[in-house]
Amino acid sequence: MAEHVLIAGGGIIGLSCAFEAARRGKRVTVVEPGGFGGQASGAAAGMLAPYSENTEQPDAFFHLCEYSLRQYAEWVEAVEQGSGDHVEWLRTGSLNVAFHEADLLPMQTRLIWQNHFGAQAEIVEGEALRRLEPNVTARAVAGLYSPAESHVFAPKLVAALFEACRRLGVRLVAHAGAIEQVLHGSAAGVALVTAAGDRFEGDRLVVCAGAWSGAYEEALGLKLDVHPIRGQICAFDSAAGEVRHMVFSNQAYWVGKCDGTVVCGASEDVAGFDTTVTDRGIDRLIRATDRTLPILTGRETVRRWAGLRPATRDGQPLLGVLAGKPEIILAAGHYRNGILLSPGTAKIVGDLLDGARTGVSIDAFRPERFGASAVRG
Repeated sequence: MAEHVLIAGGGIIGLSCAFEAARRGKRVTVVEPGGFGGQASGAAAGMLAPYSENTEQPDAFFHLCEYSLRQYAEWVEAVEQGSGDHVEWLRTGSLNVAFHEADLLPMQTRLIWQNHFGAQAEIVEGEALRRLEPNVTARAVAGLYSPAESHVFAPKLVAALFEACRRLGVRLVAHAGAIEQVLHGSAAGVALVTAAGDRFEGDRLVVCAGAWSGAYEEALGLKLDVHPIRGQICAFDSAAGEVRHMVFSNQAYWVGKCDGTVVCGASEDVAGFDTTVTDRGIDRLIRATDRTLPILTGRETVRRWAGLRPATRDGQPLLGVLAGKPEIILAAGHYRNGILLSPGTAKIVGDLLDGARTGVSIDAFRPERFGASAVRG
C-alpha cells in the first residue's frame, strides 16, 4: 500500500505539498483547523518577485526563491490542468522606483549580481521609464526593470490547488479544530489528535501550519520561533493598463489584477493573531500611492483586508526532516513569500518524502536551528 502522508495545515504551502505528494503516488490527508487558504494564502498579492524581495546578496534564501520561480511554469500548468481552473498568472515584470540619484548606485550593484542569476534587469530613466510605466510619478528619477518577475491571483491559485488535490483523491479535512496532540516515535507512524478528539493517522507528517506553527513546539521538542505579522492590504478600482507592471517603492507595492483593481500592500505590524484592518495601516498605503502613482490619488479603496504572515526569528523558513524524527518534515515560516515558494517547497518536500536529494540546498533552513523547546516533546 502507498505511503500515507498527513499534512497539518491547509494554506498554500500545505496544499502545494499535498498536490506534489499525491502526484508522486502517496496517499494524502490534509488536516486544516479552519478554512483552506484562509489566512496569509488567500490574502496575498500573489507576487513572484525573488529579485525585488532579495536585494542584498545571493544567499541561501535567494537561491531557494529563484529555484521556486523556475518551477512555476510547469507547476501552474499542472495545477490548471489538474483543476480545470485558471489562476491568472500574469508575466508583467516588475519596476522598482528610485526617487533620488543616491538610490542608483545600490540599484546598479544589485543589477550586476541579479543578472548573473537570470533577472535580465535593466535600469530605465527619463522617457524610457515613462514609456514603460506611463503613470508613475514624475518625481521618479529611474526604475529597475526586471522582466522575469510575475504574479498570480492568490485566491484563484488556492482554489485551483484545492480542486486539483480533490481530483487526485487527497482527503481534505476543513474546520478540524485545534490540534491538541502530535503522536510519533513508534512503529505505528504518526497521528494528529484534535481538541474534539478526532484522530488522523499516517506514516509521515508534514507540518505546514503557517503562523500557528508555534503550537507544535512542545510536541516536536523544538523552539520554532514562528510568530504572526499582520499584513494589511487594500485595492483601488483601476482601468486596464493604468498600472502595467508590479511597481515597488521603498514604502509599498502595487499590482494590477484582472478583476479591474490595483492591489496595494503591505502595511505590516505585530498584532498577535488579530486580523483587524486599521485606518492607520491603510492610510499609510494611501499616502504611498499618492506619492508613487498619482493617477490613483483621491480614489476610494474598494476593498481592505489583512492576513497573518508566518515570520521566523531570522526571516528564513523552517524546511527539512527533523533530526532524529525521520517521520516528520517541517515546511513553515515562509513569511511573505509563501506564494512564490509554493512549488519549490512542494518539490523539496516530495524529494524528502522519497528520500531523494533536493534540487537546492536547504541546510540554512534546518528546523532545529533555534534549539530545543523549553518543554521537550
